[in-house]
Amino acid sequence: MCNLYSNTMAIDAMRQLFQVEAAADELGNAEPLPAIFPKGMSPIVGLDSEGNRRLQKAHWGFVMPQVSKKTGDPIQPKVVNNARDDKLRTSRFWKKSFEERRCLIPATSFCEAKGRNPATYVWFGVTGEGDRPPFALAGLWRAYKGNYGGGELQEMLTSSMVTSTPNELVKETHPDRMPVILDPDDYEQWLTGTPDDAFALLKPFPAERMVIHQSGEGLKSDRGSAS
Repeated sequence: MCNLYSNTMAIDAMRQLFQVEAAADELGNAEPLPAIFPKGMSPIVGLDSEGNRRLQKAHWGFVMPQVSKKTGDPIQPKVVNNARDDKLRTSRFWKKSFEERRCLIPATSFCEAKGRNPATYVWFGVTGEGDRPPFALAGLWRAYKGNYGGGELQEMLTSSMVTSTPNELVKETHPDRMPVILDPDDYEQWLTGTPDDAFALLKPFPAERMVIHQSGEGLKSDRGSAS
């Protein structure tokens, strides 16, 4: 699973990489994000009602309403920021989003922690030009309206990233899961393909096309820059 990633791409670079028109960019003056945690706001690339790509900000984590076991009253919702590939077609929580609401999650690295007290934070990325070559993670989105954060009624866009089995590079740090990195040639298939087409893309990214940018204790931010 992944609970920390970065996106230090400039807005113009995101538009170019994900083929988003300037008029479809809703990010505003977005700053580089060297550390994105669950419940944080970060860019996603989704489709509008006409099938055009849009850059939007989304809350990282699907919101799962909860109630008190003692009183039955609503309590602070749970946030689910990872969607397992083996649950997408069977879980009612994920199925509708997988079938109809897939998105790309722009990133420049993701982090997995190894060990405890202290943990070693390992930041992974892809090979390519520049300090932090950009890439996209397979994601899902859905709208949420309800009580959140202090009991206030909110409407917001939420996202979750899809995880699969790890490749040989990531396995040394996290033996169970890793986020699904999509090849650029597969962006359109993920966004617009049938559920079968999309599911076929859920596999470990080749280890030989990945790198470890940095690792160490307390490294909860990856401040590399992307071109």
